[in-house]
Amino acid sequence: MPKLDLAAIPQTNATGYPPPFDAAVEGRWYRRLAPPAGLTLMGASHVTLAPGAFSSQRHWHQGQDELVVMIAGDAVLIDDHGETPVGPGDVLAFPAGEANGHHLHNRSDTPCVFVAISAGSRDADSGEYPDIDMVFDADGYARKDGSRYEARRIP
Repeated sequence: MPKLDLAAIPQTNATGYPPPFDAAVEGRWYRRLAPPAGLTLMGASHVTLAPGAFSSQRHWHQGQDELVVMIAGDAVLIDDHGETPVGPGDVLAFPAGEANGHHLHNRSDTPCVFVAISAGSRDADSGEYPDIDMVFDADGYARKDGSRYEARRIP
């Protein structure tokens, strides 16, 4: 069925980030949309950020394009160019391979909601977190010196 019932899709705030990097996303709740829709060539998540929450650690992808569509509430896009307020109807695009670390931060006193869409091979993806001692690849997370964290990326 083309129309998804969001209430029927489990919501989680799980993260694969190792401590202490996991704390910033405790208020990020998401539903994976692609699996129940039968989509296999792209990823999509319906995300709600509680006040104060980050969408992720600031990062960029080598092998995946990202598109974010703001649905409700307000957030601040923080990237290598600075800070940009975003709200309902705004669309953000992050091409694969563009080393522009980015994330959203909900600085308001109400939740914000967006859909994040990704395309590209997750198995061949890698990237960096410019503000913290962490990089990622298909196998999980590592420090910038190459030593591995125990945590694994969540599919």
